[in-house]
Amino acid sequence: MKLDDIIVSKGIVEGYMHDLIDYLEMDVAIGGGGPAGLTAGYYMAKAGLKVALFEKKLSMGGGMWGGGLMFNKIVVQEEGKRILDEMGIKCLEYQEGYYLADSIESVSTLCSKACQVGLKVFNLMEIEDVMIREKGVEGLVINWSSVEIAGLHVDPITVAARAVVDATGHPCEIVKVLENKMEAKLKTKTGSIMGEKSMWADVAEKKIMNNVGEVFPGLYVTGMAANAVHGSPRMGPIFGGMLLSGERVAQILIKKFG
Repeated sequence: MKLDDIIVSKGIVEGYMHDLIDYLEMDVAIGGGGPAGLTAGYYMAKAGLKVALFEKKLSMGGGMWGGGLMFNKIVVQEEGKRILDEMGIKCLEYQEGYYLADSIESVSTLCSKACQVGLKVFNLMEIEDVMIREKGVEGLVINWSSVEIAGLHVDPITVAARAVVDATGHPCEIVKVLENKMEAKLKTKTGSIMGEKSMWADVAEKKIMNNVGEVFPGLYVTGMAANAVHGSPRMGPIFGGMLLSGERVAQILIKKFG
């Protein structure tokens, strides 16, 4: 068969535009494609919700790719191992209660499984604002990451969602936009972003599940963004809390929209 370059180009453009138009309205929009965001997207899409994930980088996976110190191994505890088992990701018990997994296998499998059950991923997308209406956050304002990197003045577009999940990790970028632009009072002890504390894995892993949830009408936090918003410690290269927190926010929204 003789290949036609224009047909190839048309297929890419038409296929992408079909997906983008389809996801201008959705049940849940997730910002951030790290382990928490991907896990949340996996469970919500699997339950039948219409979910899209917006990631500003080229690749998904956040900090999980590099394991710890660029050694591509991650550690999960007993509770987190359950999710890796469900995904078919191999784990090796290092010591009692501590399990080692390959970071490359973990990220690539998580991405694949999430997409296969229906999560729609838009990478290279910057979330520059939120869409505020009477009831609270009802969508995202998105632009190409390259526009932000190049410092170009190009207007964004909006996508509507019944709920937005901030899974952007340490910077808690979506909540920060809301706080800075709207002077919004958050559902935290201080009413504002409290900021993450120094590393203490044991405390961080225990607190994260209580920190997952709605921090402003229509806006939810999960993963390290949850700990950063609520002022809890970071946990370093142990990823059980990331996976479990993604599952937890999915459970909350599945129950809400189920």
